[in-house]
Amino acid sequence: MTSPPVVMAPRADGFDVVWGVGRLSRGRIEWRTPDGREGVVAGDAFGMVAQGDRVLRVRAGGWAPGTEVRLRAITEAIGGRPRRHVSGWKTARTLDAASDHARFAVWNDTHQRDDTLRALDAVTPPVDVLVWNGDLCNDWKSPASFVSTVLAPAGRDVSDGRPVTIVVGNHDVRGRWAYRLDDYVATPEGRPFTAMRIGPVACIVLHTGEDKPDDHPTFHGRVAFEPLRDEQAEWLRTVTARPEFAEAPYRVVFCHIPLRWIDESPVDYDAGGYDWFSRMSRDAWHDALVAWGAQVVVSGHTHQRTWLAPTDGFPYGQLVGGGPDADAASAEAATWIDGVAGPDSLVLTVRDLAGTVQHEVTLAPLVQVPIV
Repeated sequence: MTSPPVVMAPRADGFDVVWGVGRLSRGRIEWRTPDGREGVVAGDAFGMVAQGDRVLRVRAGGWAPGTEVRLRAITEAIGGRPRRHVSGWKTARTLDAASDHARFAVWNDTHQRDDTLRALDAVTPPVDVLVWNGDLCNDWKSPASFVSTVLAPAGRDVSDGRPVTIVVGNHDVRGRWAYRLDDYVATPEGRPFTAMRIGPVACIVLHTGEDKPDDHPTFHGRVAFEPLRDEQAEWLRTVTARPEFAEAPYRVVFCHIPLRWIDESPVDYDAGGYDWFSRMSRDAWHDALVAWGAQVVVSGHTHQRTWLAPTDGFPYGQLVGGGPDADAASAEAATWIDGVAGPDSLVLTVRDLAGTVQHEVTLAPLVQVPIV
């Protein structure tokens, strides 16, 4: 094993577990629950045991919402000298839409900065979900960097006590090896967009693509985000009509590039300009988000912590986290967002690494939070 088993793609019935390996290996997950049940998960959808020479992934599930699960990864080398590695046990809890409380954390734009990652890991408490909101990397120059960037950043186990949802940022789709990212990032449906309920909070995760049009020469014809935005627009109309999302007390959107910004002047891409906000994404999704009742869009990308309150034209607020610097005095200082929901409010608190509150946004429930 070259990383801890990382708990990703949290769902109401389970998780995906992803970990790095240094040679061709097979793997399985052992699990236990407080009521004495236990089991092993090893097979994939095609009847094969999880195996690979760089990364292993096991999809584990079948538990009730809100179940606390202890799990560990067992890895065995295939061929050559026998090797077996057993990870330590770690605990994760499945999502529970019936809960009247929730807590989530948000990181963004860590850009492979080990000092920043260590500091974020140290200050972020256990939560229901850690949303890593894009730009984990600068660009993928080597396939070896996926493990050290996604699965063991700064040598840390970032999913210890906080299952991870990864939002794809524009830098995460850059570089020669970017097409391999989905080997290391698990999502509930195998797509780079998803929806989940964290207690009373309905969350939509969207992929804003790049910060320039698909035909920009710097992409060398390797990206197709415009059809992906259209696909997400159709999906949004369907998923937000489902009762668990249409009737949720709180409604939050996560996407890497903001949908609103301070200065929305036209961009000259030919002169080196790029999008500070994604007008293309907003044009595709705005009507569906307004119809759903989205209250806030949480983003990164600009490296400038910012809060834009709702307006008549944009009934959702825009909250943007900071940059990659560990120095709190920097103009691009890192932040993390603490989201705490209860029956009376959802409070989003933006803090820098020193603990100073930069923004605090309080949202009232759109419908009464059921007390269970």
